[in-house]
Amino acid sequence: MTAYPIDLIRASFPALENSRTAYLDNPAGTLVPRTVIAAVADAMATASANLGGRFAASQRADAVWRAAHEAAAEFVNAASWQEMVIGPNMTTLAFQMGRVIGKTFSPGDEIIVTRMDHEGNVSPWLSMAEEYGLVVKWLPFNTESWRIEPEDLAALLTLRTRFLALNYASNMTGSINDVAALTAMARAAGALVWIDAVQLAPHRLPDVQATGCDFLVCSSYKFFGPHLGVLWGRGDLLRALPPHRVRCQSDDIPDRFCTGTPQTELLAGLTATIDYLASAGEATGSTGTRREKMAGAYQAFDAYEAGLTRRLIGGLTALPGIRLIGIANPNLFAHRVPTISFTHERVSTHRFADALAAEDVNVWSGHNYALEPARHLGLSEEEGVVRIGIAHYNSVEEIERTLAAIDKLVA
Repeated sequence: MTAYPIDLIRASFPALENSRTAYLDNPAGTLVPRTVIAAVADAMATASANLGGRFAASQRADAVWRAAHEAAAEFVNAASWQEMVIGPNMTTLAFQMGRVIGKTFSPGDEIIVTRMDHEGNVSPWLSMAEEYGLVVKWLPFNTESWRIEPEDLAALLTLRTRFLALNYASNMTGSINDVAALTAMARAAGALVWIDAVQLAPHRLPDVQATGCDFLVCSSYKFFGPHLGVLWGRGDLLRALPPHRVRCQSDDIPDRFCTGTPQTELLAGLTATIDYLASAGEATGSTGTRREKMAGAYQAFDAYEAGLTRRLIGGLTALPGIRLIGIANPNLFAHRVPTISFTHERVSTHRFADALAAEDVNVWSGHNYALEPARHLGLSEEEGVVRIGIAHYNSVEEIERTLAAIDKLVA
């Protein structure tokens, strides 16, 4: 196996040049490679025209739009680029699709949302339920396994279950759910399944074919790209759903869900993001198709991040008063992403964040829009947790410096 090229990886990110800052705020948004920045700038200079024109600049914009959808399809392993809907962010796409999906249900039909999700995968569906007279059921997560267990889902499924909104990985605990098994249960009961893969995508390569869901969403600014939301939906469903669109918009997919002028420059950045992931695969020894190279990159990311995670969790749990919120057993790290949250018996989460910021270590404090997990765990909504998020460009030195700053504050 090729040794992990951390210096080469870090050199790809301009924010890390001549900077002491440890960017451990990654669950809220990752850094962007130089090639992505260049692609955005180039598209703004050469393809800023609207789509559908007969002149060169518009045709360049058309090509950027198509390439981004093809790249996004490759990223999630979609059957066709036409199954990809790209919008401003995951939450906006969820609200947009909730208005559409809800039209296909009847008053009294049931939907299931979880106590494990970010608000972006809860509030849109609560709004859908309110608008269309649907019954909301809440699916808890197990506080011993830190995952959603099949028996808890089975207890909620009925003949009237129509929709399940499920997260792939938690933005608070980092736990990864067995979404393939949970999806199969819900679909067997006749429900559509919407998967929020926002927190998974920086660490594991999504595969909609293996997951078996009906919809999957992620945000490219969480996996080293521009501020966009990416939605995959089954082609037959996207064709059958009644979209909200202007009258002269094409009824083909994905056009029927693409409202207004697209952010062409950000679409160029999305394609460059996928190309960056493939180049990282090459740097770690992978060959083959672009997706095969991406898969190799993610395998290398996972192995490298696991080492940093072991050190961070081991260091945190050795400190007095620390309560880790999530899986701590290294033998179970396959069931988590490197998003590590904790509280302390006497030190405020915000005081930790302030102290770390003073040491040029970026972390988040509070509920971080994981409102339901905070409530489920009996945490203060205002205090929430201290959240440290590792990415494939973070270094051992940054983890050691973070632990030293936390140790100093606790002592």
